[in-house]
Amino acid sequence: MRVLVLHSHPVEESYGKALYRQTLESLAKAGHEVDACDLYAENFDPVLSKHDRLVYHDYPDNTSLVKPYVERLKQAEALVICTPVWNFGFPAILKGYFDRVWLPGVSFALVDGKVESRLRHIKKLGAVLTYGATPFRAFVAGNPPKKIVKRVLRAQIDPFRPVTFLAHYDMNNCTPDTRAAFLAKVKSAMERF
Repeated sequence: MRVLVLHSHPVEESYGKALYRQTLESLAKAGHEVDACDLYAENFDPVLSKHDRLVYHDYPDNTSLVKPYVERLKQAEALVICTPVWNFGFPAILKGYFDRVWLPGVSFALVDGKVESRLRHIKKLGAVLTYGATPFRAFVAGNPPKKIVKRVLRAQIDPFRPVTFLAHYDMNNCTPDTRAAFLAKVKSAMERF
């Protein structure tokens, strides 16, 4: 299965980057063809420009500036997001990816006034996230990243498919043991993905 892995952490020596490398390694070990999309390393421009907005609904013109990313999404049979959670949201570069790449005609289409998914070719969805917040604090805040993965993205892909959701909470107070345990959990889950 061709798995698109979206990653958004700018620091090469970070724990987030270690999780990304483990995700890629484990998916490959499981026999998947992995498309590693490190948005920072690829210098992805997350800014939705005036031009982008003006042609937003004009498929395929709306894809002209992000065509390689659109093609990668169209070729994906599975999607895994490997990212930190900052301020109860995705890093701006990842949010910009969704704004600029998941376009009308690419991820959805309006047919007779109704939204139809164009992502049914994606059969599996996963997320590997790190939070500074505790699980309780994330819950009280409504845990927007978890809802985006388990509700919004899942609905766009296929609302009836299960989602592999892995989160290491309370990174502000983590230890080498908690980081090692979560890395092992990611290794195991991605080898079964």
